[in-house]
Amino acid sequence: MTLPPRAPRDIRHVPVLLADVLASLDPKPGKTIVDCTVGLGGHSAEILRLIAPDGRLIAMDFDPANLERARERLAPVGGRFDLYHSNFAALPTVLAQTGVEKVDGVLADLGVASPQIDDPARGFSYRASGPLDMRMDPTRGQPASALVNRMSEKELAAALLELGDETDAPQIARLIVERRDEKPILSTDDLTAIVCEARDFTLQRAAGAKLHPAARTYQALRILVNRELANLDRLLAVLPSHLNPGGVAAIISFHSGEDRRVKDAFREGRRAGIYADTSPDPLLATEQEQKANPRSRSAKLRWAVKS
Repeated sequence: MTLPPRAPRDIRHVPVLLADVLASLDPKPGKTIVDCTVGLGGHSAEILRLIAPDGRLIAMDFDPANLERARERLAPVGGRFDLYHSNFAALPTVLAQTGVEKVDGVLADLGVASPQIDDPARGFSYRASGPLDMRMDPTRGQPASALVNRMSEKELAAALLELGDETDAPQIARLIVERRDEKPILSTDDLTAIVCEARDFTLQRAAGAKLHPAARTYQALRILVNRELANLDRLLAVLPSHLNPGGVAAIISFHSGEDRRVKDAFREGRRAGIYADTSPDPLLATEQEQKANPRSRSAKLRWAVKS
């Protein structure tokens, strides 16, 4: 699959790697596209605009608050769209509910929506005081506080290293266990202070750091709380069964563990003849986009075309 050259564009107020997503999926009138992580509806709005009037967008999100924001963004675009409160691992179930078996494209953006990070009550941010929660769907599962107060030192260290690429994982895990013996770790302030101490940062110095010393710990716990890697593995396994011949899967990852899973699944699928073509390398944000949207710096987009 050959992508057209990327044209210069104003990337303010647009989702990550939008031009590359559209070039990969090639949404045209009449196509049926699934957005597995609709978020605020940024990718979906552009897809819907391009597949209207007779195409169909099927969009889902694990966070019910995101669905309401997405509905507000999609409604003015026009065209047919359906929204579902679901994790992308349940793609077969959602498609069964719509009466659609195979589609022309599937998109998954594995990042976190800005409102989730910006809302202190959600507990995603080390920069805001709030309960240590981090659940994408606040109605399901256990909050991060339950995990940090229950997991063994060895389990914590392994999770921080594997899911957050945190090289100071042993020191952080050790101090978490020591501090929770004194009192439960229940807030973002509690956890941030512990991580900064373990990494020899004052809170003032941490606030001015280019990469906050707690960033990788928070990333690891978020992935763990929401079972993100297990859900991604499930999505990658069921994807081929729901793509039409020539249909495209496009996945944006932000973590090495995610990208490795996507790369391996697409590569193995091509060797097995399931995919006719795959992206040779991940597509990265341009320097212009990275400057305008720092979140895009770690984004990697890979695509695969169904045989």
